[in-house]
Amino acid sequence: MSARFPKAATPLGPRARIAVVVAAVLLLAGGSVGYVMHAGQRTKGQRAEADASFTLAGPALYFRDTAGGRVAHQPLTDARTGGARTTDARTGGARTRGGPACDRFYASDEGALCLRAGPGVLPKTYAIVLDRQLREKRRITVPGVPTRARVSASGRMLSWTVFATGDSYATTSFSTRTAILDQRTGYLIKSMENIQLTIDGARYHAPDVNYWGVTFARDDNRFYATVSTKGRTYLVEGNMRDWTAKALRQNVECPSLSPDNAKLAFKKKVSDDAAAPWRLYVLDLHTMRETPLAEKHSVDDQAAWLDDGTLAYALPGAGGRGSDIWTVPADGTGTPRMAVEGGSSPVAVAAPASAG
Repeated sequence: MSARFPKAATPLGPRARIAVVVAAVLLLAGGSVGYVMHAGQRTKGQRAEADASFTLAGPALYFRDTAGGRVAHQPLTDARTGGARTTDARTGGARTRGGPACDRFYASDEGALCLRAGPGVLPKTYAIVLDRQLREKRRITVPGVPTRARVSASGRMLSWTVFATGDSYATTSFSTRTAILDQRTGYLIKSMENIQLTIDGARYHAPDVNYWGVTFARDDNRFYATVSTKGRTYLVEGNMRDWTAKALRQNVECPSLSPDNAKLAFKKKVSDDAAAPWRLYVLDLHTMRETPLAEKHSVDDQAAWLDDGTLAYALPGAGGRGSDIWTVPADGTGTPRMAVEGGSSPVAVAAPASAG
């Protein structure tokens, strides 16, 4: 009868063992080199840091230029008065390039936050804190893929979100990690998951809690964010001093607080179609009334306020562009208007106080 069990494998000699180890190392290195080359292509042939002459100087719309991956800006004025931060902001004019290379970008009039994907086998993000001259002040490395960035109006509070796993909010197979940095004290909250959360008036604990899309109030204490758990999303209002958060309502994602702190823009899930699940809305924080905006395309972005009456956001681009920046009135009237071809991460920067 033939044997029912295979013969024991002949032990490998020293040279054979070395050959196996070398082959394994080369295989792993090949994957790593491929990832590094892919990440490096975004900034190939260009400096990653801002040119010396490129600073935060408004009134201007700053954004990520998708053609080169670096931050650019163009004029931001009122069509009627020429002023900034009015109820009828307009963008246009020549594009000025030369900012830092970022995958996500946001700024106040006092400084900026640049999220840059780093090279390596495992995805990682550099959260780079910048001053008004867009010079690096601090760099924090976190595991994950960059997705959201915010800076408070004063420039004191910063927040960023990365995908720890997954790469889309349109599915349930993702996990996020959101951090908050207080620049005045230097205190860094690496993950919001330990905040004392209240839902429906009761303390809430669950292993699947995820936070993203922080937006700060003018007092640098109150903030809003999205929390998801058990297949539902909630708008939460948070308090930095006592480190608590309470859920205000369901089906709110990526909130963005208006300059007057009276309204929140957000994306609301209106369809189970993974290709077009969201609609852009504005919530009046005094009446808690929701208003759908004139933009009917699915907006997967944390919209930015150009002023108290105008929102900017990114949509998939036409003609092979990664994305374009559009604007729309915040009261539900009007029609969407393209502001930037080939742009993302829009943010309005005002003129320096001395120029006012």
